[in-house]
Amino acid sequence: MSSAAANASERDTAGHSAAKRRVALQSMLAATAMTILKLVAGLVSGSLGVLSDAAHSGLDLAGAALTYFSVSVSDKPADEDHTYGHGKFENLSSFGEAALMIVSCAWIIWEAMQRIVHDRVELHHSAWPIAVVLTSIGVDFWRSRELRRVADRTGSPALATDAFHFASDIWASAAVLAGFVLSWVGMQFHIAWMRFADPFAAVVVSLMILRITARLTRETVSVLMDEIPAETRRRILHEVQQVDGVLAVEQARVRRSGPSYFADMTLALPRRYTFEHTGELVRAATEAVHRVLPEADVVIHTVPRQARAESIFDRVRAVAARNNVSVHELSIQSVNGKLRVEQHLELDETLSLLAAHDFVTALEGEILSETPELDSILTHIESEPATIEPPVELHVEQARIAGAMREAAAHLIEIVDVHEIVVGRAGDHVVVSCHCTLPDDLLMSHVHELITELEDRFKLTCPEVYRVTIHPEPVTDNLR
Repeated sequence: MSSAAANASERDTAGHSAAKRRVALQSMLAATAMTILKLVAGLVSGSLGVLSDAAHSGLDLAGAALTYFSVSVSDKPADEDHTYGHGKFENLSSFGEAALMIVSCAWIIWEAMQRIVHDRVELHHSAWPIAVVLTSIGVDFWRSRELRRVADRTGSPALATDAFHFASDIWASAAVLAGFVLSWVGMQFHIAWMRFADPFAAVVVSLMILRITARLTRETVSVLMDEIPAETRRRILHEVQQVDGVLAVEQARVRRSGPSYFADMTLALPRRYTFEHTGELVRAATEAVHRVLPEADVVIHTVPRQARAESIFDRVRAVAARNNVSVHELSIQSVNGKLRVEQHLELDETLSLLAAHDFVTALEGEILSETPELDSILTHIESEPATIEPPVELHVEQARIAGAMREAAAHLIEIVDVHEIVVGRAGDHVVVSCHCTLPDDLLMSHVHELITELEDRFKLTCPEVYRVTIHPEPVTDNLR
């Protein structure tokens, strides 16, 4: 990630944290005011419905305070004791709020049943409780909208819980208002059963709270148990499996902590891939996960696996790569119906012949074990220089040797030219390198034949040259 992108991400995180704390504080202050108003109105009127709503608002206050505290803690960065961050504190606060709601409902239902059974209904009707409840409905509407807006923007589960809670409070307050009004109507018109409307409304409010609590508890427990929707995991698997080069997704785990997601995956890749190719594929797989969960923290492990269409050449090279050696000029011949491999292998020039032979014998045994269709292997051992030795230019011999290279190229009509001929000495050996221009449409098999023939013709004239390196180039490339 670039420095500018990192700074922008930090600014977004800081902005989200400030917005979450601001709206949580506003919600807590509003809950404080409404709890006090409802409590006074309930005590003055004697309405159990209003008192139950006051208790509900007190619960809202405790929940809002817990939410404010949780969003302040959850945004702390990861540390040694909390390597996944502090996001789950928001889920714990939701669980604590659910416990408070259950206790509140139990008390309200008990008190309501006592009033109904023992006929203890004493209400003092006035406009004051009605005004308080109507104000509560307006405040809850405003709070739910603000909390939902910030929750959607920041992904905060605590704010989302509060938003859902306060939206449901509107209906609970409406039930309280209906119970209070109906009990007044029953008193005015002497309808006996209507005097129970207020405690009945309190029971309705409690049942609504319990319904909310059940849903809240279920969602909170699922997050604390690292449960995610099965559809989310299926979408992630589908996106990653579409990445070119992924053989299989051997393991996929996703967990949620507060608003953050963490994805841990193990991908099977062709074992012939280089580190660079594997790195590019991991980046592509990470982008695939981000298409489903844009802000997820993704960790991808890779394991080498044999591809279904892997050829004998691929398997031989895979064994060599696993043993940290390089093979070239690899060929396979069919001799009397049996397959035989010939390969050139580069080993450290400081190895003794015995050590080199033992290494090659073990390598050949490993190749034969992985490719049972092979009958035998012939390995040509070459020394790989252990030190970097810069060539020393030979100015006196330059012209003669360069002329010999051009003369050898002139006998091969498909070679357009040879250029950038460099003659030098590496240790006690004369070495030559050059660039060779060839037609664009030549097949690589033919290019190799021409290069080999050019090298052979040149060495007939200059047998003192130890090594020749020829770089083929297309005509088009030299015209740019």
